[in-house]
Amino acid sequence: MTELTYRHVGATRTGRLPAGFRHLRYRTRIGDGEEVLHRAGEAVLSFRMHRAIGARITADAGRAAPGVLLTVGLGPLRAPCEVVWTLEDGDRIGFAYGTRPGHPAAGEEAFVVERDEHDRVWLVVTAFSRPAGRLMRAAGPFAVGFQHSFARLCGLALRRLGTVRR
Repeated sequence: MTELTYRHVGATRTGRLPAGFRHLRYRTRIGDGEEVLHRAGEAVLSFRMHRAIGARITADAGRAAPGVLLTVGLGPLRAPCEVVWTLEDGDRIGFAYGTRPGHPAAGEEAFVVERDEHDRVWLVVTAFSRPAGRLMRAAGPFAVGFQHSFARLCGLALRRLGTVRR
C-alpha cells in the first residue's frame, strides 16, 4: 500500500471504527433479489456508482482491487484515495478506500451491497474520518452534512443502476 493518512486500515470491514474520528453508518434499500445484488455490486466495484452521482473518478484500474489508486473529484475538490479492501462473498459485494496525502480528510469509507435473509438488497456505507487540513476544519458541520449527502446520493444511484428491467 502507498502512504495512507491514517492508521486504522481496514476498520470499515470489521465495523469497529476507531475513536477520535467522526463515524458514518448509512443503510438504504436498493431493491430485491440476486440479480439486483450482482448488478449493484458490479456498479460499486467498477466505480459506476460514483460516476452516476457526478463524481469524476480517475483510477489506475477499471475495477476496485486492493492497492488501486484513484482520485475522486467533485466540483473543485480532488480526493486522492487507495482501495484498501474488496469483498465478493456470496451476499456481500463492495470495497473501501482510504485517504492519501492531498485528501481533505483522513480516514476510510466503505461501500457494500448486501442481500439479507428476506432477499432485500441494501447499500451500506460505513466511514470514519477527521479533517486533514484547514479546509475540512473550516467546513465543520457542513463537511459532515456533505458526507451524509454523498452516501444518500450513492443509494439513489444504485437504485437506478441495480434495477432489474423485465
